[in-house]
Amino acid sequence: MAFVTMVPGQGSQFRGMGQDVFPRYPGLTRFASDLLGYDLAALCRDDPDGRLSQTAYTQPALFFVNALLSFEQERRETRPVDYWLGHSLGEYNALLAAGVYDLETGLRIVHRRAELMATAVGGGMTAVINLSEAQLAQAFAEDGVEGVDVAVFNTDAQLVIAASTPIMENAHAALLKRAVRFVPLRVSGAFHSRYMESARRDFARFLEGFPFNAPQVPVISNVTARPHYPGEIRERLAEQLVRPVRWAQSIRYLMSLEGDNLEFQEIGGRELLRMVESIRLADSAVTDWSSGVGNE
Repeated sequence: MAFVTMVPGQGSQFRGMGQDVFPRYPGLTRFASDLLGYDLAALCRDDPDGRLSQTAYTQPALFFVNALLSFEQERRETRPVDYWLGHSLGEYNALLAAGVYDLETGLRIVHRRAELMATAVGGGMTAVINLSEAQLAQAFAEDGVEGVDVAVFNTDAQLVIAASTPIMENAHAALLKRAVRFVPLRVSGAFHSRYMESARRDFARFLEGFPFNAPQVPVISNVTARPHYPGEIRERLAEQLVRPVRWAQSIRYLMSLEGDNLEFQEIGGRELLRMVESIRLADSAVTDWSSGVGNE
């Protein structure tokens, strides 16, 4: 049985997160607070002025809390993790756990990533329910909506699109016209899309200043849905800003390797586990249907 640990990304933060682990790591918490320039424990506890929902604060805080939770888990587990997998920001925790860099390096990288992404305003992201990529493209083509990127492939039943604000308004109109269910996300920009190209260039230059180790355990890349290769990690992380998160493809890649011999666990939540279950059910339904063809 192969053991997979998954780490969630932005959107999984909540007021009060980390309060159970901060007291057990007072030195690390002070160090992280000094590096970032604000009290991390107080930010997560009090969420002053709603900062915890602001990208510049959300990402470093969530990365640090998930790092502590990962440390805790590794100390409790009696068996090693066979694969690490993180959703968007969570990929940085997966790489940390696999020994690609240390906590300080990871925090500095995530801090800069958050700053760059926070400046990418004037766009948004929307989850689209029960519509395939092909159906989505057809709907937009019929209504002349151009400039929408698929930013996240979560499951067969949920895609996330990204675009500038005026284009997203047109996209919403096209979806409403067809009675397609959608949910605008509370983010400040069109992440994982062409609209992050300026941030990608700046981030790529920033990453050149850090040494990366080869992963000690396979980490699945959001960009390729395949394991990270040591010499390409910087490029993939910068690319992640403008390319879609291929979550469903990543889960299916692991399933193609291990079949049903996979056990998944999630750091700090259950949303990713629900996505895995959705993917498994969809694949099971296809298998059941295809196995019955010609048998009647």
